[in-house]
Amino acid sequence: MEFKESELLQGLPKQFFASLVAKVNAKVASGVDVINLGQGNPDKPTPDYIVKSTQEKVADPANHKYSQFRGLHELKVAAADFYEEKYHAQFDPESEVAILGGSKIGLVELPWALMNPGDLFLLPDPGYPDYLSGAALGRVKYDTVPLLEKNGFLPDVDAIPEETAKQAKFLYLNYPNNPTGAVATLEFYTHVVEWAKKYHVGIISDFAYGALGFDGKAPISFMEAPGAKEVGIEFYTYSKTFNMAGWRMAFAVGNPDIIEAINLIQDHLFVSVFPAIQEAGVDALRDPQRDAEIARIVGRYEERRNAFVDAAEKIGWHAIKPGGTFYTLMPVPKGYTSESFSDVLLDKAGVAVAPANGFGEHGEGYIRIGLLVSPDRLVEAVERIGKLNIF
Repeated sequence: MEFKESELLQGLPKQFFASLVAKVNAKVASGVDVINLGQGNPDKPTPDYIVKSTQEKVADPANHKYSQFRGLHELKVAAADFYEEKYHAQFDPESEVAILGGSKIGLVELPWALMNPGDLFLLPDPGYPDYLSGAALGRVKYDTVPLLEKNGFLPDVDAIPEETAKQAKFLYLNYPNNPTGAVATLEFYTHVVEWAKKYHVGIISDFAYGALGFDGKAPISFMEAPGAKEVGIEFYTYSKTFNMAGWRMAFAVGNPDIIEAINLIQDHLFVSVFPAIQEAGVDALRDPQRDAEIARIVGRYEERRNAFVDAAEKIGWHAIKPGGTFYTLMPVPKGYTSESFSDVLLDKAGVAVAPANGFGEHGEGYIRIGLLVSPDRLVEAVERIGKLNIF
């Protein structure tokens, strides 16, 4: 017997990273020592204090039962306190905080929860590819807003056609930004809030890399802008802040209507997150070791960024130096596309990178470097590329 996939599944976009992984795996299988700079997965372990806390929580039989549907009150309080401490933004734990099994869930399920088929939302280009999955699953329309180097990879909301702005239900933002490494300013967010109020557009801030800011500058939260809570929400994940990508732990804060819709759809899809991980999530946010561990993680990525950028400069390859994330955006040399240059680097140098056109048409002309190997390996990758005499 054969069973066909639904039209909904057939309409999903192709997973961009699947083909990249296949290419890298094939190269490794052939015996090549591939330096993989195409990934976005933290390469170091979760801080020990979080691991130990989780081990204790897992051993507690009380955590072996179903979780509360909408998450532990203690975790919501910890999330609200964290935002008040870090970003001077206040939230009611029960009505303005939602617990998520990773921020991807919230970003993809949001169109189901708050939009109707045919509604329009606006997505950054280049941007996280799974935003498109939300559009397909929600059967909604989307338009893209270009992120251009000349604008610091910030969207020019004033350039959005008025008719488009009037039709749009939501605009997604992501700073520090994947794939560009750009960071937002308070002035930018303040203007976005004004624009959102003018056109009645909800703002969805993907703050996945919220802890990862360089040169002594902590990233700005959208929720720091006056009136931000009136117009939108922000997703915060443990994946990058605490090297907890596989743990699937996140939360959202902001507008109570949006939070309630997310909670409601999750009532029907999940029974929240394993209670032991939620309790460990409380400790991750509250433990006195927190800031030192975060600083250690950020310092490691900054050291890697500097090693890569400096090495690239020596071969005449000029980086777009990131202000945050663990990525560096690099221009493609003349005569190549993002895809063809990526293929050359893998085939001729054994260096895997992510072609930035996989994040949208405005990513064409760039590749994304993941700073997820040691400084020595990053320098070695550049030296291999330098031997191709392309620059």
